[in-house]
Amino acid sequence: MPSTPRTSNVPRRTLLGAGGIAALSAPILGAGSASATTAAKAATSPVLATAANVPDTGMHLVTLGTAAGPAIRGTRHGIASAVVVDGLHYLVDFGLGMPRQAAESGLTGNKLRQAFVTHLHSDHISELSAYMLYNWDTPVQGVTSRVGIIGPGRTRLPRGIRPVVSPPQTGMKDVIQNLMRANAYDINIRTTDEARIPLDELFEGVDIELPRRPRADPDRNPVPDMKPFTIYEDDRVRVKATLVEHLPVFPSFGFRFETEYGVITFSGDTAETPNMVRLSQDADLLVHEVVNMDYYRDQDFAEEFLHHLESSHTTPEGIGRIASEAGAKKVVVSHMAGVFSDADLAGIAEFYDGPYTLAADRQLFSV
Repeated sequence: MPSTPRTSNVPRRTLLGAGGIAALSAPILGAGSASATTAAKAATSPVLATAANVPDTGMHLVTLGTAAGPAIRGTRHGIASAVVVDGLHYLVDFGLGMPRQAAESGLTGNKLRQAFVTHLHSDHISELSAYMLYNWDTPVQGVTSRVGIIGPGRTRLPRGIRPVVSPPQTGMKDVIQNLMRANAYDINIRTTDEARIPLDELFEGVDIELPRRPRADPDRNPVPDMKPFTIYEDDRVRVKATLVEHLPVFPSFGFRFETEYGVITFSGDTAETPNMVRLSQDADLLVHEVVNMDYYRDQDFAEEFLHHLESSHTTPEGIGRIASEAGAKKVVVSHMAGVFSDADLAGIAEFYDGPYTLAADRQLFSV
């Protein structure tokens, strides 16, 4: 078992702020520096993740749910992923059906080390409450020591967004506290009646502190060019974050997990952005969202809706450019909108000559 992440020695688990991180000049996205090919390079077929086959050693990815939302998309579950390092796991997002998907993959709460949320759209947090309640203490092989759920901090709504619910914006800490209040009756009863550890002693919302420089603002500068900054470290993993372009949502993050075994990067929801190139440098696995604009244009949707999709999500061609410029070794495509088969991803291979996979729910990928 490795005692430290690959990039430096980490003596203990710690949550870090980002103050004082300086900006870097941005690489330029484009076809000029990308390697174009006409066909996808075949990727090794992943297997279905179960309690019996998720290894206790090494670094692995489990795609718990792969659908964009909020919508019921066939048999796919809502977006959620897990990084498994030497038998302990780290969760990324809590989409529809995620608690059952985690359980059926053998990822019980007693093996959870930490959790992360990319942004506060409902399709990424809708199962937070269910996950906590269904992974509570020893009766359900649940969490028995404090776990942080790390995500966006409190900020104001972007200009032009009319508040219909007050307070109009919360951070991760607020979200978890409000979910505790919503379930207060059940929590109070079970804590006494079943001798469980109080739920608010087990799950803690943690707001990600943005760097002081470059200064980000939901209106004037929502996605500044920036260097990835560390938000969490323990004896197995270092996690870095960067702001990504999922307007009007702010902040919205991508995450990078670094270990002795390798690197897994998550785009979260984002349009094509140089920040993802930096975050994904030399990643062993780049887990990236996708939108197939041809599908939506054929559905006769309003221009405003099409503009939203195009300006806040990434096309297959965009994924190819990012993966190529970052030098990512393999791409796993998830959070699929308008994508139904490998043919819908052909644009990736126009710019990236490495392997890529159209992910399915509960697939296991090893670094």
